[in-house]
Amino acid sequence: MGRRGVATEKKRPRSNANDFLAAALGGEIIAGVYPPGSRLPGEAILLERFKVSRPTLREAFRVLAAKGLIVSRQKVGTSVRPKSDWNMLDPDFLAWHLRAALNEEFVNDLFQLRQMVEPQAAYLAALSRDPAALARIGAAYADMEGSKDATDDVTAADLRFHQAILDATGNLFIGALGGLIDTALVGTFQLGWRAEASIRDDRLHQHRAVLKAISEGRPDEARERMAELLRDSVADVRREMDISGISRPARQA
Repeated sequence: MGRRGVATEKKRPRSNANDFLAAALGGEIIAGVYPPGSRLPGEAILLERFKVSRPTLREAFRVLAAKGLIVSRQKVGTSVRPKSDWNMLDPDFLAWHLRAALNEEFVNDLFQLRQMVEPQAAYLAALSRDPAALARIGAAYADMEGSKDATDDVTAADLRFHQAILDATGNLFIGALGGLIDTALVGTFQLGWRAEASIRDDRLHQHRAVLKAISEGRPDEARERMAELLRDSVADVRREMDISGISRPARQA
């Protein structure tokens, strides 16, 4: 590699260069620029394109391989692995997906997962009615109500609300789910809370109904109210995607 590439890379620490390159290539893979089964360009092409060193490129490849996105073989090159091999719950993967390929397919898959887990989590939380857990859920709701007109603040409070319900189940695997998909939740919450004031008020009322059902030990109602909240929330996200011009047709595998 020539002096020009080396000099360019010195402008940022190597670890940052690794992260930048992994994010750039990972985002292109997720967006379908390099679909599953295809080969990435050769080293020489990528080195020239990104103006990085060979060790930086190979470290980025190592990161992508660890996330299940690519596989490198001698005399064959580096290929994109099938989607079924991708580590969909990896925080970096989710961040790249939100930046590179936020679309109907991603939103549908995320909310389908949430519908499978969160209504039952609300049911279990209402059964247990753990005082400490109820206090955390209530505090998060109070923060949502107090910051409903500040998107970043209400998003953070909303995340705490849902995480507190997952934690309230007492199930370590369910509780860990929110942390695993934290990045995706934040991204979609931010879209949902952009809605007009009347819609934000409706969602607050729905969150309060979930809290009330859990606090009063009514598990069936808690499950129903959470399912209703999720159905309406995904509609908010889709609407904001259309308004923002970021909704695209689902990608083909």
